[in-house]
Amino acid sequence: MVRRSVLFSPGDRPAMLRKAAETDADVICFDLEDAVSPGHKAAARRAVREVLADPAFDPDAEVCVRLTASEPLVDLDAIVGAVGGERTGGERASGERTSGDDASDIRLDSVMLPKVESAGRVDEIGAALADRGLDPAVLALVETAAGVVNAASIAAADATSALVFGAEDLAADVGAMRTAEGTEMIYARQRVVIAAAAADVQAIDTVHPDFEDEDGLAAAAETAAGFGYDGKIAIHPAQVSIINDAFTPDADRIAWAERVLAAGEDAANEERGAFEVDGEMIDAPLLEQAERVIERARDSGIR
Repeated sequence: MVRRSVLFSPGDRPAMLRKAAETDADVICFDLEDAVSPGHKAAARRAVREVLADPAFDPDAEVCVRLTASEPLVDLDAIVGAVGGERTGGERASGERTSGDDASDIRLDSVMLPKVESAGRVDEIGAALADRGLDPAVLALVETAAGVVNAASIAAADATSALVFGAEDLAADVGAMRTAEGTEMIYARQRVVIAAAAADVQAIDTVHPDFEDEDGLAAAAETAAGFGYDGKIAIHPAQVSIINDAFTPDADRIAWAERVLAAGEDAANEERGAFEVDGEMIDAPLLEQAERVIERARDSGIR
């Protein structure tokens, strides 16, 4: 599944939720966490539930909901129904579901879990989803010091489909000063992507907060792609195309990969471990890079 761009949309803005589906984002993520003030949480849950249950809402993009860190089960109760017909707190609000409702009419492909600090946290939400008759992917948001330290075990949790790096919250957690260069986040950024690769799950890079800074976003996205990330969070529709371009191989890169793979077949037939392409010596690691380029091109629909 391609996840080049993950577009956040505030859960309490129904019009924006529907408009997100009209973008070219690979993932649209309805946000119940940071984008929604505490007093609007209940209204946001109802709005998200209404959109996800609308038969006319059927985007090509992956549909995700970022749950709240403090009340993820309350979020699930409101969106897909509570276990045993009981809510985790309060009376049932208009539009909320119980287990007597059919969760199959809800379009929910994945959930994003914020401030994940252990594999057990992912397991808990996976079990909660299973109890409600659903099996969406879990995108684990690593944005605290403890989360970064435990990134490998979080990535290896059964329900984890991707690690998402959150630099802004991490900076606040450790007391780092954010800079345009991002050097204060290099270690954590690399640790997250390496943990994801070791567990064979995807890695999604952090936001670029200044949505008017197109050049800065392009540079940040290219750096993330160079680190090995599969995609990046967008907080504005205008960021989507820039991010998609950064994580989509260009024509020259695809042509190089095709030449490498073709030469690799010839070398294999001749039982040669290393061979030359365009004046460059190619061996197994570069063959793997070429294969990944072609895979990304295919996933992006350009090959």
